[in-house]
Amino acid sequence: MAASADNPTAFALSGATPPTAEKRESRRVTHGRVLDDPYAWLAAENWRDVLSDPATLPEDIAALVRAENAYCGQVLAPLGKLRETLQAELRGRIKEDDSEPPWPDGAFAYFERYREGGEHALYCRTKRDGGAETILFDGDEEAGEEHFFDIGEIDHSPDHAQLAWSVDDKGSEYYSIRTRALSDGKDRADVVPHTDGSLVWSADSNSFYYVRVDDNHRTAQVFRHDVGSDPVTDTLIVEELDPAWFVSLDRSRCGRFAIVSIRGHDASECHLVDLRDKHAKPRLVAEREPKLRYDVEPHGDDLYIRSNADGAEDFAIFRAPLTTTTRADWREVVPHVAGRLIVIGTVYARHLVWVERANGLPRILIRALEGGEEHAIAFDEEAYALYLLPGLEFDTDTLRFTYSSMTTPEETYDYDMRTRARTLLKREEIPSGHDPKNYVTRRFFARAADGAEVPVTLLHRADFSPGAGAPTLLYGYGAYGHPLSASFDPHALSLVDRGFVYALAHTRGGTDKGWSWYENGKLEHKPNTFADFITVARHLVATGYASRGGIVAQGASAGGMLMGAIANQAPELFSGIIAGVPFVDVLSTMLRDDLPLTPPEWEEWGNPIADVTAYDRLASYSPYDNVGAKTYPAILALAGLTDPRVTYWEPLKWVARLRERMAGGGPVLLRTNMEAGHAGASGRFERLEEVALEWAFALACAGKALSLD
Repeated sequence: MAASADNPTAFALSGATPPTAEKRESRRVTHGRVLDDPYAWLAAENWRDVLSDPATLPEDIAALVRAENAYCGQVLAPLGKLRETLQAELRGRIKEDDSEPPWPDGAFAYFERYREGGEHALYCRTKRDGGAETILFDGDEEAGEEHFFDIGEIDHSPDHAQLAWSVDDKGSEYYSIRTRALSDGKDRADVVPHTDGSLVWSADSNSFYYVRVDDNHRTAQVFRHDVGSDPVTDTLIVEELDPAWFVSLDRSRCGRFAIVSIRGHDASECHLVDLRDKHAKPRLVAEREPKLRYDVEPHGDDLYIRSNADGAEDFAIFRAPLTTTTRADWREVVPHVAGRLIVIGTVYARHLVWVERANGLPRILIRALEGGEEHAIAFDEEAYALYLLPGLEFDTDTLRFTYSSMTTPEETYDYDMRTRARTLLKREEIPSGHDPKNYVTRRFFARAADGAEVPVTLLHRADFSPGAGAPTLLYGYGAYGHPLSASFDPHALSLVDRGFVYALAHTRGGTDKGWSWYENGKLEHKPNTFADFITVARHLVATGYASRGGIVAQGASAGGMLMGAIANQAPELFSGIIAGVPFVDVLSTMLRDDLPLTPPEWEEWGNPIADVTAYDRLASYSPYDNVGAKTYPAILALAGLTDPRVTYWEPLKWVARLRERMAGGGPVLLRTNMEAGHAGASGRFERLEEVALEWAFALACAGKALSLD
């Protein structure tokens, strides 16, 4: 592999010929619009079977996937030594025998730790005040020889005598739940299959509640399972038949209820299930209304409700009687402030706690329920991340949270909500060494064409000064209201220490600047997300942080759609694009109401089946449908064969069309993990191989692969 003066990002390898996908006629007419899709056949008709058993993938499709993997391996083979170096470097930043601070609960304290060299966590407990450790669940031992092993949830019963645990061993996000007696460590025979992995124990520890995933991979039902019984006899508790709504399950902070949340993309409703009475019917808090979002936490005879009711676009917190079934009883206790998004709220025995974010910076607010005294926890860095860790106990004055920034490794604190004393429990250790003074994190804004100020967060070495520009990795997402966190990422240091600027584009579509920032990046406003990312890229060039054509763009899932769009709209800005599990076949996917996520996603993207305007809008930016005869940067697409969220065929089709239509550039590479799904490899060290691949590709795009391997 070599870089030339006229094309510093060129990949050259003799003898590597990309696969050519067969074209088969396929035509669909909707609203009088004709959609010709010669690669539609790559979507296996038996896709449901493939999620559970990848070996059922039709051979003609499997052969193409294998050929793509082989071609990707050939092209990137010269980066083998660099990838090994990077992987060792990434591993050197992980404390292999790491352990989290214990969580007190009753007479015990529970915690997660790793053994040196272990891929998966061990779940342990001691007596509350310390003493000998008992390993309750050994993730490495349970995983055995499984290629994929993702632990969904592990939860001890209220009587501390049992453990329930859920595992996905395919990457398809079908979790099976098992229980074991902690007296002898033996699992019971009954196994509950096809769940989403979440569970809530009943108060008497004799049963648990869970969410079942249906044949179309939708969460539609909550059941109760009596420990030791046959799962076919489980009792249906809540059912949602509308495929545009998701069902989820949580335990209330007070432990008295299971909270069943039913959510669409623009509304929600909650039901309370009394965990003390297996015969109790679920109780609706408030009927769903268009655009009404809310979540709840019971507290004694009251409910605390975080909601956008009554015009509270960025949310307020209300209180209502526990027995309410109508919004007329809600009374505002934390008012709405435009631009200050209340991200999450919870309630303890004596304190109301919430996290709010303004201009991308978070802080934690604490209010005494008696007296109403209120104070905040915040930090002074230009950009940082702050996360609330609610814990296992309700009757406590101790709050746990984590703090980090792009230069500062994560710190875990216990905070006394009465005295305001802060105790550092743990500081993330970087065994290979890390000095925050060697790095600088910056936060500024790039002005979009319509006047919007797009936040940018970046990290670079302290000895770098903007001017001629540096190779830059620019990451983006911009969907579902998901904000980008300015948290510490030890992986990024492998690029930054090699001269890269590492940047985050907080585009519209996230809630980085409040709920309106999200609303202005969805449906008819979705093109703002793409324009914002391009605006940030150009701003980085204009301010001397990056050079034109020297930026590697990265995004995954809906961020992969962003990658496909900016590749079509402004390819000249980028030397490379890393698209993880990319949602790029947007129009065709939204036209298939049998796929797991399509009906719920219509509120995010639009319904092209029912709405011709939505059809035309999606057709105008769907990355697969807008590939043109232009010069594209090098592209690395990553997929998971058992991915139920972005199906394997989306990047497979995209890569085929790119090679068919592009006028030059590339190469275009696709690597499909044959033993994983949306999140990639499940082991903590196995994942590093994927990161090393991405970073080696980025370095090659920057022309640094040969000099820095």
